[in-house]
Amino acid sequence: MMNANGDKSGLKYMGDGYYQDFIMVILKGVEIAMERILTIFTTIDFSCNKFEGHIPKSIGKLCLLHELNFSHNDLTGHIPSSLENLIKLEALELSWNNISGKIPEQLASLTFLEVLNFSQNHFVGPIPRGKQFDTFQNDMYNGNMGLCGPPLSKK
Repeated sequence: MMNANGDKSGLKYMGDGYYQDFIMVILKGVEIAMERILTIFTTIDFSCNKFEGHIPKSIGKLCLLHELNFSHNDLTGHIPSSLENLIKLEALELSWNNISGKIPEQLASLTFLEVLNFSQNHFVGPIPRGKQFDTFQNDMYNGNMGLCGPPLSKK
């Protein structure tokens, strides 16, 4: 099997797990492997899939990603700080999971972020401040009893 450049190297970009990070395109009877396809995704919607486990750190390698939606699953663990590498990210939906821990301060560096929803999880600690995080409303954090600080209203 050859990739589009005629190279037989079998390059892996995001690891050597079970799933392959390329797609096979057959055009006029010629098979072409389009490698590194995961690095050019702009939108990924994993919502409502009954996914369990942690958000993989390797998601941070999808550097051109604009929208990421993991809402309405059963994800646990923490938000990986590698998400700070998604510098083009405009929307991050993590609502209705079982994600816990602090919201990484590094996410405040995502200057294109316009849509954020962390509601109905188990986050704790202060909400990061600065840049885009100062524009998000209180309801983006509903259901996280351990969160504190602006923009949450005082009780």
